[in-house]
Amino acid sequence: MNNAAHVYQSIARALKDHEAMTMFGLMGDANLFMVASFVQEFGGQFIPAAHEGSSILMASAYAHVSGKVGVATVTHGPALANCVTALTEAARGRMPMVILAGDTPADNPRHLQSIDQREVVKVTGAGFEQLRAPATAGEDVARAFYRAQTERRPIVLNMPADFMWQEAQYACRVLDVFNKPGGVAEGDVLDNAIGMIASARRPLILAGGGAVAARDALVRLADRLEAPLATTLQAKGLFKDHPFNIDIFGTLSTPAAYDLIAQSDCIICFGTALHDFTTDRGKLMTDKRVVQIDTDPTAIGGGLHPDAALVADAGAAAETILFWLDEAEVPSSGFTRDLDIATLTAHAPGSGKAAEGVINYVQALERLEVALPDDRILVTDGGRFMTEVWCRLSVDGPRSFVSTVNFGAIGLGLQEAIGAGVAAPERPVVLFSGDGGFMMGGINEFNTAVRLGLDLIVIIANDSAYGAEHIQFLDRKMDPTLAEFEWPSFAVIAKSLGGDGLEVRSNAELETALEALQDRKGPYLIELRLDPADVPRMRI
Repeated sequence: MNNAAHVYQSIARALKDHEAMTMFGLMGDANLFMVASFVQEFGGQFIPAAHEGSSILMASAYAHVSGKVGVATVTHGPALANCVTALTEAARGRMPMVILAGDTPADNPRHLQSIDQREVVKVTGAGFEQLRAPATAGEDVARAFYRAQTERRPIVLNMPADFMWQEAQYACRVLDVFNKPGGVAEGDVLDNAIGMIASARRPLILAGGGAVAARDALVRLADRLEAPLATTLQAKGLFKDHPFNIDIFGTLSTPAAYDLIAQSDCIICFGTALHDFTTDRGKLMTDKRVVQIDTDPTAIGGGLHPDAALVADAGAAAETILFWLDEAEVPSSGFTRDLDIATLTAHAPGSGKAAEGVINYVQALERLEVALPDDRILVTDGGRFMTEVWCRLSVDGPRSFVSTVNFGAIGLGLQEAIGAGVAAPERPVVLFSGDGGFMMGGINEFNTAVRLGLDLIVIIANDSAYGAEHIQFLDRKMDPTLAEFEWPSFAVIAKSLGGDGLEVRSNAELETALEALQDRKGPYLIELRLDPADVPRMRI
């Protein structure tokens, strides 16, 4: 049988063979024929972005929400260079992605857009895979998908433009992914960990993004120990509705929950690298035993060295610990018996006070928590506004929450909201963004969301300033006006880009906006006008 095909067709066909039927991107000289083949010959869905970096962010959120490998494509040189921030964000978020990046012809080293693309990718933390020859196209795509899933990061497949119209035999190649966790450590390592847990009188279970699949096993262990449950930011919502869920652990905890964590004598950590914001730079882990469990050895001891550690799958480890607690007839701790979870999870209410022409931010968030659709996917851009959103807006689970903070950048939120919406078109996506972040990145892609007809609700926290810098000027008793801006009306911009929007300067106007929200027919923007001196500090 003759399976000869042009290389651009072989790459498109390999995507279909990997059941990757959604691709985000921006076309150029080196990838346009592959994109056309993917759509026209193999029935794929192509989501065109306005900026190359946006396509990476869209694919990243798509991967997070769908649980599939995200796929994006860009062309060569400046196109790939435009993706550096997005690739770094995705790599640090450990998103399994394949990026099909065109490259300039190998026989033209003086090409205007030529750049060492391997070195560009290397600085981001993403992986690099070279398309070696026309005959190896199927194998090289398969290798990229394999690495994306096993290494849990974006893999950039470098595709020379001069290969695209060459012909070669295509062979379907899909590699088995061997990423099932092994057994739990035995001997002294396991005995020490179980001993610490068994002797604890006030144990607490902490779950991170690496433990999301182990929810049920962690709940069984917590119930057996009578230990409260908490999560890192990346696992937000994992234990929603559990009677002893104290929500986010660390600087984002309520004051009461923070005190409870400080009183605990053993923290059993599953699938978290124990970031400084989780441990409050180690303060929450002093004078207590720390047991850390992760499949990745490099995640253990990075920010804080534990008293015991198991390189193991979270679910398998939890079941093993539970088994030996039962075998030894270790009594429950009783720690949860007198806990008042309502008090432990209640953040301070908004004052309701606001100057003329602006709305109280915390009070607005409290109203939005109730009024926004219950089945929402929540996405947050970066900025001073974000930590109050994390604390006060609930989600159904980690796959319903996307935070764009792995690299500390702003202006990435709307792009990831689009990826989330494509992954779950039946659900509304709610994006919270600052004014600076929306001007930097969101305004580029709002019309993309309109063209796609996404059910997207954008909340702009507009304090007419770069808030994180504004407050630093005030702290130093310096003039903050350099951090202040007279932006155009974001509600008017939303309408000019094909969506709808309302500006909110009072509680009454917020109610009007929420009423109009019920009849939305596409992307809808609510612009909260805020006083930069009245937005709470970041809780980090």
